[in-house]
Amino acid sequence: MGEEVVGKVVDYFGKIGVAGIQVTAGSLSVGDTIRIKGHTTDVTQVVESIQLEHQGVQRAEPGQTIGIRVKERVRKGDSVLKVTP
Repeated sequence: MGEEVVGKVVDYFGKIGVAGIQVTAGSLSVGDTIRIKGHTTDVTQVVESIQLEHQGVQRAEPGQTIGIRVKERVRKGDSVLKVTP
């Protein structure tokens, strides 16, 4: 299994369990497995949906800031890695 950094957490909305993620490299698609890692964070999950400006999209590219639902609390500044088989 490999991991590549694809972005970072720029916001977290606790009430709705959504992370705001700035995509910095590569791309992120629905169905990808991601790992969000920081000082006290280590969450691995599948991307079930991606929101871009309140619209559902299948794929996010570098430079975009997206929202994805996360199953645990994440923190601003955490790294977002795409897990590859």
